[in-house]
Amino acid sequence: MLCELRVENLALIESLHLSFESGGGLMVLTGETGAGKSIMIRAIGLLAGARGSADWIRAGAERCRVEALFEVSADHHELMRVLEEGGFEVDSQIVIARTISAGGRSRLHINGSIATAKAAAEISSHLLEIAGQREHQRLLESSSQLDYLDTVGDLWPLRSEMAARFQVWREAGSTLTQLRGRQHDRDRRCEFLNHQINEIETAAPEPGEDEALIAERNRLKSVESLLRLSRDSLHLLSGPVADNLALVRKHMEQLAALDPGADTLCQEVSEYAYLADEHGHRLRSYLESLEHSPHRLETIGARLDTLQNLKRKYGTGLAEVLDSLAEAKAELAAIEHLDEQIATQQALVTQLQDEVMQRAESLSGRRIEAARALESAVNGELASLNFNKSRLEVRFAERDGTVADLRATGADTVEFYFAANPGEPARPLARIVSGGELSRLMLALKCILARQDKVETVIFDEVDAGVGGEAAEAVARKIRELAVHHQVICITHLPQIAARGTQHLRVDKRVVDGRTISTVEPLPRTDRVAELARMLAGETFSSQTLAWAEELLRKGEAAQ
Repeated sequence: MLCELRVENLALIESLHLSFESGGGLMVLTGETGAGKSIMIRAIGLLAGARGSADWIRAGAERCRVEALFEVSADHHELMRVLEEGGFEVDSQIVIARTISAGGRSRLHINGSIATAKAAAEISSHLLEIAGQREHQRLLESSSQLDYLDTVGDLWPLRSEMAARFQVWREAGSTLTQLRGRQHDRDRRCEFLNHQINEIETAAPEPGEDEALIAERNRLKSVESLLRLSRDSLHLLSGPVADNLALVRKHMEQLAALDPGADTLCQEVSEYAYLADEHGHRLRSYLESLEHSPHRLETIGARLDTLQNLKRKYGTGLAEVLDSLAEAKAELAAIEHLDEQIATQQALVTQLQDEVMQRAESLSGRRIEAARALESAVNGELASLNFNKSRLEVRFAERDGTVADLRATGADTVEFYFAANPGEPARPLARIVSGGELSRLMLALKCILARQDKVETVIFDEVDAGVGGEAAEAVARKIRELAVHHQVICITHLPQIAARGTQHLRVDKRVVDGRTISTVEPLPRTDRVAELARMLAGETFSSQTLAWAEELLRKGEAAQ
């Protein structure tokens, strides 16, 4: 149940804090057209995940904020499950808050945790139901009529399973189509893959081979410099240097013999001398290995060209080229077994298709039962809404029993037919219904839906559109009847409905310090009489109208 609502800087509302009576009942909001009653619906819609806009922020403010406190029963297990799965704190109180900044940024919080619009929509669907002009128009759409039917029949779990299996079937069919396309191009593709495999295997590249060849090529191109540097270095290590090093070794031997304490130093110096001699031998071997080899240079260049051609075609490096070889072999092997894959996939598609068809048929059977129940329930409600012998019929479009009927929602297309008067044939709802008739049909549906689910709060936005006279009285009785077991919030222009409210709020638009603001104030009983008189006769009303309003309010109070 909605307990509190706070609104700041939303459209014409500067600051608003509403507390709702505990235990449900009927709260009515009245006021002149344009006073700002629809802003209340907009505020609650924002909490339910509706798209917001920075244009809704009150001029001069940096942000707008809407916050609501709901109390929920502990036995509302489905709502508790949704909260837990969403990672939100599970409590008997739920706080939903929405902030929109002037830059267009929007933030939603549920019980203090950041939430997505989708999460807010799912959670709010378990908390409240809004019936406004948009819902009236949706009632005329075939797809929405199917939604209502599935809701009344409690068929959404079956419908969700149907949608999931339908998607699996569609994806399997898409895979089969791709396989058949590959079958059509099989010969050409096999030829192409064999060419790739042959080209790479003939070249037989090895990882890192190109880098090693580049290093060898650079060495061969520099052989003249390498020969010169090696000869010069070897010449320096020979001759006087070698003689001097031999003399150093001899001196170290003598020094160690005279001073045993310098033995370690003498050994290290002698080792350096021996090491220099060894490096000389190694340098001579290196020099002897150097040779001019134009043929080897040519061979390396040709090999690098081959490897570069492979990299240009199959990858930036030889590792990628080898990966391409493995992929080509795998695809070729798969193509060689393509007929077998197609047969297996076809069997899967057929199996899934049979399953989806069976699910669709089962869902259709349940919908037929739900349609009869919906007709009976709606027609019963309509009788109490001053529709004498009117009737609603739920009709199913003919099907040919093939896969062409199948959709994610099943195989059914439904349309609501309506006959407002006895003796008239029922016709499609979208073609014949008037505004007042549509309002009462919507009210009848909302009453049926409210009784079967755990939503405690029902909000009606001008459900009385196009209704007057005895029909208005009937609508007022029906809304009050619904408010016995639910919290009902009703924006209305009908005094008959306003008189039955257990709580009455008036929305006014006024100018304060040169700024227009909308205010919402609870009305004491005396002010309620005046408000009812205004609704009956306009801003100027007589004492007779006032007495009529008093009588209307007494009847409304007696009906509570």
